[in-house]
Amino acid sequence: MEIVKGQHVTITFDGKRCIHSRNCVLSHPEVFAPNVKGDWIYPDAASPETAMQIGINCPSGAIRVARNDASATSDTPPIVNTVRIRENGPLAIEGELLLRGQPLDAARATLCRCGASRNKPFCDGSHTEAGFTATGEPATKEFTALETRDGPVAIEPQPNGSLKVTGNLEVVSGTGRSVNKVTQTWLCRCGQSANKPYCDGSHKRAGFQAD
Repeated sequence: MEIVKGQHVTITFDGKRCIHSRNCVLSHPEVFAPNVKGDWIYPDAASPETAMQIGINCPSGAIRVARNDASATSDTPPIVNTVRIRENGPLAIEGELLLRGQPLDAARATLCRCGASRNKPFCDGSHTEAGFTATGEPATKEFTALETRDGPVAIEPQPNGSLKVTGNLEVVSGTGRSVNKVTQTWLCRCGQSANKPYCDGSHKRAGFQAD
């Protein structure tokens, strides 16, 4: 964990949660200078508003930004809870997140759905080396509008099984299309389901093992 305090904001970087989407280093190389010796995060190289947006745009929650005067943080839960299905990649979830009953330290996370991550339930980029393929554009389900679109979202990894998710949640395709709205669902994390992103019990046949 790296914590770098600037004049107006503090940036926290958790390398274990990073999936190397490279949004930060490509969009704001003045703030993030990777592959260098010594300091590589420069909070004062961008305006506080821009730095805050960098944290909000980080899909994994690896980058978190807070105003030094405590007036704002990138960890503020969104108005609408979403889980976005990344093409050939993880599930990017955003909301007031709880994992195994405990609040997460960020309002967003990327959850493994290939089964190969060494940092389950989080994605660690292993889907690339595993050659995982899965559409980010599943068919739209029939759904009704949620009465409430925010609130807590509880993530409960089932032993050797799926991710049970409880809470108001909008399932969104990689291109931003709403494909489902749920208050409880079971999401595949073994990579074998024929009904991705949902679990169909394939983890049992595959002998999937995970806490």
